[in-house]
Amino acid sequence: MTPPLLQLIEVSKHFGSLKAVDRVSLDIDTGSVTCIVGPSGSGKSTLLRTVNMLEDIDSGAILFKGEMIGHELRGGHRVPVSKGTARRQTLHFGMVFQHFNLFPHYTALENVTIAPVLTRRATKAEARETALRMLEQVGLSERKDHYPSELSGGQQQRVAIARALAMEPEILLFDEPTSALDPELVNEVLAVMRGLAEHGSTMLIVTHEMRFAEEVADELVMMDAGRVVERGRPTDVLHSPTASRAKKFFASVGTLSS
Repeated sequence: MTPPLLQLIEVSKHFGSLKAVDRVSLDIDTGSVTCIVGPSGSGKSTLLRTVNMLEDIDSGAILFKGEMIGHELRGGHRVPVSKGTARRQTLHFGMVFQHFNLFPHYTALENVTIAPVLTRRATKAEARETALRMLEQVGLSERKDHYPSELSGGQQQRVAIARALAMEPEILLFDEPTSALDPELVNEVLAVMRGLAEHGSTMLIVTHEMRFAEEVADELVMMDAGRVVERGRPTDVLHSPTASRAKKFFASVGTLSS
């Protein structure tokens, strides 16, 4: 039986006495969209960062195609992988952050081109061709020669998505990609993400956009205090949760019927 593309098994991450992520298990299948929601401080972003190895887990395991990433077993003990192995493993993932993290002195095209050259050893011509294709996919072909300061927040985030796509990742990770945007710019970013979902991209998304999550997610996961408290089909989770904490949260964000 083929394992899920990505598996989180009893993953925990502590910051001192704070259990930021507490024994979370998730299966992510190829071509699926999983949205993670919950109140601030619930561990959503920390969980996402453990997948991309931006945070080292304290216990549990993360498997990609059935093989452990971030750590390996050596002499019966779990130890971190080498830096070189970690770099190779992170290439499976494309990360889009809350804040766009574009290089201000590079154009949109240059921002999308640089990583494949540095990390995937693509030629400049190959990277440029890919970057142009990705910028077209996010609707920014005509802005390719503009610098970040000349782009709106929504356009900058779309460049960031193009940059992630140019690395040809097998899983796209989104950490609240619209939270830093003015309300009128949110929909242009969600439209790009909706298109990616329709084309079969595997995505793990931390978001507070409940309507978007209901539209695109195959599974909706709610976290609170580092733990998964509700999960399932988006409509069921949003409108008919079973856990008392989930009922309270979704009532506060207006998804429950009165």
